[in-house]
Amino acid sequence: MFLVVGLGNPGADYAATRHNVGFMAADEIHRRYNFLPFRSKFDGLIAEGLIEGEKVFLLKPQTFMNLSGNSVVKAANFYKILSQNIIVIHDDMDLPTDKIKAKLGGGAGGHNGLKSIDSCITPNYNRIRIGIGHPQNRDADSIVNHVLSGFSKADKANIETDIDIVADLIGILLKKGLAEFSNQLGSRLNHK
Repeated sequence: MFLVVGLGNPGADYAATRHNVGFMAADEIHRRYNFLPFRSKFDGLIAEGLIEGEKVFLLKPQTFMNLSGNSVVKAANFYKILSQNIIVIHDDMDLPTDKIKAKLGGGAGGHNGLKSIDSCITPNYNRIRIGIGHPQNRDADSIVNHVLSGFSKADKANIETDIDIVADLIGILLKKGLAEFSNQLGSRLNHK
């Protein structure tokens, strides 16, 4: 049993922003694998489905990014899902929009959603990092404006491709693990 978490901020104002690529990926996984409808629970929206024969709970926390861990810990505790079976999909400012990386554990890298999850469960969960590029300036206002902005046409095309790749390969992560997922990811990104 797995918990796949897409990070983002709730509400129409944030729907198409860079910070919401986790929600976008969760929505594509939901659509692609015919999950049951999302329902409100655990301070989030959760849906149940099967990917490659594995039972998966798909969660979109509705607490706003800085409190994402509250939703994740409630769902993980209720379903008794171990941290190594939790996969968090999130935006990453340190990667360009045509890059995706995956890893187990690590630091939050300034990402408030990850900081919240780390403090509520443990840092030892799987992370799928979807690049959103970074602003020219690294001051706090520029960063906030960047993550809460929409995409250029080129970046939007890259993000749509990235989300498609993540949805295609998520079953490999569930069945064969992070190393094989990362290998397949590298291969797909080199040939797009």
